[in-house]
Amino acid sequence: MKILLTNDDSISSEVLLPLAKWAKQFGEVTVVVPKYEQSGKSHCIEIKKAFEVKQVPFGDPEIKAYTVDSSPADCVRFAVEGMKEHFDLVLSGINRGLNVGIDILYSGTLGAVFEASAFGIPAVAISTQRGGFDEALEALDEVKGFFIRHDLMKKGSLYNVNIPLHHKDIRITRMGDRYAVDEFLPQGDNMFLPTYKNLWAGDDDYSVDVNAALSGYISVSPLVWGRTDLAVFEELKGLNP
Repeated sequence: MKILLTNDDSISSEVLLPLAKWAKQFGEVTVVVPKYEQSGKSHCIEIKKAFEVKQVPFGDPEIKAYTVDSSPADCVRFAVEGMKEHFDLVLSGINRGLNVGIDILYSGTLGAVFEASAFGIPAVAISTQRGGFDEALEALDEVKGFFIRHDLMKKGSLYNVNIPLHHKDIRITRMGDRYAVDEFLPQGDNMFLPTYKNLWAGDDDYSVDVNAALSGYISVSPLVWGRTDLAVFEELKGLNP
């Protein structure tokens, strides 16, 4: 199996090397990650300017690593179309911060797996709470066992995994709603700083990713990259001549 490992926290992510070494149990690993942090860049790509791609030293001589001076989606796009490589699986993460609810739309970590899925490559995004890298790494074998035990990759090809601190068991979840807002604080000189404000007040519907992850459960959400509302499409397609 050939595995592409990417992230949105850049080549400087402290968890990148341990995750790459863990992924080696499945096959050959190639690392293609942003040169600089790309958090919140969603699924953006560069279409008008050249960008740098450079092979860089990595902590494991068996793993080739490259930096891309662009977004996580461009990392996947270049790995597939620029490097002309075939990959059997894309792993994105481990992200510093949960990616649940509406954050899925903003996340560069998720942008990478959506791009992979658009190429027909199975993909898994992995995120954890800040300060949770060590616990998330320790939980990976548990998550792997859950995937294997329930044949998840045969049932779907795109998953979003969130591993909270001091986690309980694993829940299959769906994407939740907005659970936080940004307050834009004036900084002077027409400058404003977006500042996170949590709105989540607790909810025991653990089939929702926000509730599960913020209540201490590992959240595993099957996703799709297509945005067609199929139920409405089926209802309306008879309007076509």
